[in-house]
Amino acid sequence: MPITGVYFIPSNPNASTALQLVTERLRAAFPNEELTPIGRWGLEQKLLRDTPGLLPASSNSNKKPPNPRYMQFLSLTHYPTHGFIYTSEAEKSAPAPDQNQNAAAAPGPINGIAPDHSPSPSMVMTTVPPASYGTLFQHFTYACQPFWAHRLTLAVPNGIVYEVGDFRVRLGDVRQTFPTARVRGTVIEVEWRGPSVVEAIPVGRGDGSFGAAGGDGDVDVEATGIDLARSAIEESDIDAEYAATASLIREFWGRLGVEAREAILIPNVGMEVKDRLRRWKKAESGVDTRVDTNVDGVGSVVGERAEEDPDPWSGADVARQFMEVLRFNR
Repeated sequence: MPITGVYFIPSNPNASTALQLVTERLRAAFPNEELTPIGRWGLEQKLLRDTPGLLPASSNSNKKPPNPRYMQFLSLTHYPTHGFIYTSEAEKSAPAPDQNQNAAAAPGPINGIAPDHSPSPSMVMTTVPPASYGTLFQHFTYACQPFWAHRLTLAVPNGIVYEVGDFRVRLGDVRQTFPTARVRGTVIEVEWRGPSVVEAIPVGRGDGSFGAAGGDGDVDVEATGIDLARSAIEESDIDAEYAATASLIREFWGRLGVEAREAILIPNVGMEVKDRLRRWKKAESGVDTRVDTNVDGVGSVVGERAEEDPDPWSGADVARQFMEVLRFNR
């Protein structure tokens, strides 16, 4: 799973798209690179939000309203073997306050809402086969309609892919197709293609063995630039590589001189990579790793999907990044 960064440039009245601007800045910033498109890419994201309660809030209640919950369905053409579903975890109910403590506490605002210092609910990622992706979306929009409302559908229908040195750049216009058609802006994915510890960690197979991400053979040392046979990789090394690569991506983007909303080191990024490392180390120690495949609290489906999808968690990081910058209507 490569390390990436995602940038979003919203449209404005003067320019509905920044696609041409970013392309021109790429050519100007990297004049020695042959900036020729090497392919096309696309995405589609569907955003659902939980519906508010039917009962009106009490006027004399000082209980803060719950944070909104989201569910996002994302498909990426460069990860065709699975779709991504990202949803807010249910908020844990706070314990009832002690009456004695309330009596001794300083008086608060009468009939007011207490300040909200709590963070937004964390998100849970899972992946599903393409055949189940559409079925699950229909289930939530029809069977679960009282609880979830389809708020938004976005698409990048015909994005462009460039190779720029050690980076692969995907860019395209983000078009809203539901509830109304409009251009929302331009999104850019910057993928690091240089030597990578993350890319060198082998992928777990359904039989408990580990191999290359493609599902066949061993890890290609020349492609990754790292020989794990002579390396003792720890989770701290993964954190350090994510931080170092984020700096490289930010330096790359800084050369363009374009302001944008950034998503790189967001919560839970690298979670699946660390899980893969833990299972690989256990396998090297002779521990059966076929049952130790939980990620984000969701059981992995490696066993059943191994033939069709050798690495069902590939792309989870960049999916999180896309869904972070494209979660409008907050």
